Formats: sequence, structure tokens, C-alpha cells
Amino acid sequence: MEKLNVVKNGVIRLPPGFRFHPTDEELVVQYLKRKAFSCPLPASIIPEFDVCKSDPWDLPGDSAQERYFFSTREAKYPNGNRSNRATGSGYWKATGIDKQIVTCRSNQVVGMKKTLVFYRGKPPRGSRTDWIMHEYRLVGAETEKNNSTQTTMENWVLCRIFLKKRSTKNDQEITQLNNCDTVKTLGKTGPVFFDFLAKKRTDLNLTPASSSSGSSVVTQVSFHESDDHEESSSCNSFSSFKRKP
Repeated sequence: MEKLNVVKNGVIRLPPGFRFHPTDEELVVQYLKRKAFSCPLPASIIPEFDVCKSDPWDLPGDSAQERYFFSTREAKYPNGNRSNRATGSGYWKATGIDKQIVTCRSNQVVGMKKTLVFYRGKPPRGSRTDWIMHEYRLVGAETEKNNSTQTTMENWVLCRIFLKKRSTKNDQEITQLNNCDTVKTLGKTGPVFFDFLAKKRTDLNLTPASSSSGSSVVTQVSFHESDDHEESSSCNSFSSFKRKP
């Protein structure tokens, strides 16, 4: 049977119906740790790519979906531990505090997750974008430096990059307008007779009916226009028709 090539030209190509949605623990234990120690991976699904050599929208793969990459950290200064995260059009800036990745069974800390936001321009006056990166790194990788198989493997990180989808104010206003239109549409399905009376009473001079005459309020209406008078006659005829035994 021919082996399926999942990654081609740095792009993940899964068969129809398959999705890659690993947990944080799976990314660190099953992929990053195996990659750092040159162990076989569960699947060759995460390509190697230096994420800081390209802007996030130029990275391989579909920009509308989450993308995963193995990358190495480049030191910003020769004698420092800070990473160089500058790209061609901007830079990645860390936000918040790092999150510990803990195993479910042994409750052991196996990695850390750092959240970064992409800014256009040069620091510190860059403009914030909606591009987000989760950078996973191993914990205690420095203790393995004496291992013969551990040379620069402690510099490996796993990056998850995606475009944040936020609900804008315009989307909320459109939703409210749609809700109002729905209410108005439902209101139109009710009896028109009540809407007609409510509209006409604001324009007519209504005279209180006498208790002795027993006539309805409609028969006591005085009108100023001939068209309204004709309409009153038809309404009176209708009310008289309804009062017949």
C-alpha cells in the first residue's frame, strides 16, 4: 500500500473529512518532545519552517485555518535568552503570562505556551493586528545539554498561528436591525383593525358619548373633511349592522 504523504511543499494536505485538532498536551508530548529528541512522530503532519522569516499571511498553508510549524528560536542578542521575532513587515510581541502545559495522568509540567500578537511596523509604535501565535516549548530542556543526542534541539519550538475572528460593532448593529425587522414582520401578521383605530384616533376629535343615548363613540365623531364624513357613514352602518339582534 502506498504511504500517504500528508505534508507536501510545507502545506498540510489531509484526506477529505480529516481534521487536525490536537490538544496542548498532545502538541508538546507527542510532537514537540519527539521532534526535539529525534524520535519518530505519530504523523508527518507538521512541517519545519522559520515563522519569523515571513509575515503570517505569507506562511505556507491556508491562512483561513490554523497552521502548525516546527521552528527554531533565534537569539536576539549573542549573550541573551530573548528571541528575535522580527519579520519583514512587523514583529511578534508576547502578551500575558506563559501558561503551563500539564499532563492529565501524572499532573506533570511538560511544557509552556506563550501567546504572541503580530504588530505591523517597528517597535514600539507598531499597529496591532488580529494574527495570533501560540508558541510551545519544552520545560527543562537545558538539563539535557549533556546528552550526546542533544545539541541544538533545546531550541525547537512548535508554533500554532491563526487569524483571530472578532465580532465588530457593525456586526452587532446589523444583528439588532435584523431583530427589529423580525419584530415588525411579526407585527404585520396581527389584525390590521387595531392598527387602523390607533392611527385614526390621533387625528379625530372625539366627543364623549352620552350615557343616556346608549350610542357608541363612533356615532359621536365630528369630522372636518368630506372624505372623512363618508368614511364615518360607512363605519356607522357597519356598527349598526353589528348591533342587530
